Amino acid sequence: MEILWFLLAMGLLFAVVAPYVRHRRGGVGIQQVAPGSPDAADPEAYGFLRQEEQDVRMPGPDRDLVDVLDVVQATQDWRAASQLLAGTEKEGEVRWQRVQAFAGAASLELQQRPGVGGAWLRAWRAESPKDAGGAAVHAEFLVQQAWRSSAAGTDDFRIILEEARKMTEEAALLAPGDPVPYITQLAVARGLGYSHEEFDQVWAKIIDRAPQHMGAHLAALHYWCEKWHGSREDADRFATAAAARAPQGSLLAALPLFAVYEHLPEVAMVRDFYGSAVVSRAMEGALYAVHSARPDDPMLAHVRHLLVLFLVRAERWSEAMHQLVHVDGHVGALPWTMNGDPAAEYTVYRNLAVAGYEANGGSPATLPH
Repeated sequence: MEILWFLLAMGLLFAVVAPYVRHRRGGVGIQQVAPGSPDAADPEAYGFLRQEEQDVRMPGPDRDLVDVLDVVQATQDWRAASQLLAGTEKEGEVRWQRVQAFAGAASLELQQRPGVGGAWLRAWRAESPKDAGGAAVHAEFLVQQAWRSSAAGTDDFRIILEEARKMTEEAALLAPGDPVPYITQLAVARGLGYSHEEFDQVWAKIIDRAPQHMGAHLAALHYWCEKWHGSREDADRFATAAAARAPQGSLLAALPLFAVYEHLPEVAMVRDFYGSAVVSRAMEGALYAVHSARPDDPMLAHVRHLLVLFLVRAERWSEAMHQLVHVDGHVGALPWTMNGDPAAEYTVYRNLAVAGYEANGGSPATLPH
């Protein structure tokens, strides 16, 4: 166990664990070896992409979104984005993910080219102020700007979030029945410190429109966590209740694992924490959700990514590898996005999974895709 966490710490610093791991004699454990060693575990042998090839924009593939983002960013013409959102189901998870992706792209552009980046979003809002998709993206953009450019609780942070709140209200008026503006407002509620009663009012509007929306539940869970406006018990209660009433095939059964993740800093030092009953139950619930969900469920990748972290830390190498074959190539999801370099963070865990898998007799030939 100690050598595993030593490797993890080294990987977090250098993000280059994979070329340096091999079997110990007897097939137990993992250790560092020289780069290029014939015994080194090689993630590319499993068809995994190199770190620099990982797409940090999305948790999983969305070809239409990628194509439109490429067009918008190349031409600075917002119309393709507007058309894509207009043709995306309001109540579904995909619309929320696409709004986040467009907003994130504009925010990142602005960060990279201050005063110039994201001009297509400004043009979108100026030329088509009644476009519901543009208003939803603008609201999410403001939220992301607040969290990215200002420290929580500062005057600048609150000013930006107050503007975001107004924009969510405008977006909601332009698209009755669309839960996305209210989901965006959940992040506003967290940042501005809505009371529980105020938060519940926003939550009720979401439940009326999309009661099984996984993205909305994840956003709400943040609010109920101990580090924001609830407690560990509040978060567990919210997640457990959602999982209990989830219909067959719903990924809401995985929500308790996200609640555990949100409180890792307070409890991760407990001995054998990742083998404890609480974590094991949450992991089994998430695995059950993954196995019973539709293969095309747009939130499936979110759950798989979080499972990778827990399965690796629990040294359940084979199960971690089975999740990795489904998500490799796209890393825009928790837990990787909590790091300044999501691709590097993801690659460390993936390489540890490969090393552990091979140290226990696994190989590319034994891993079905």
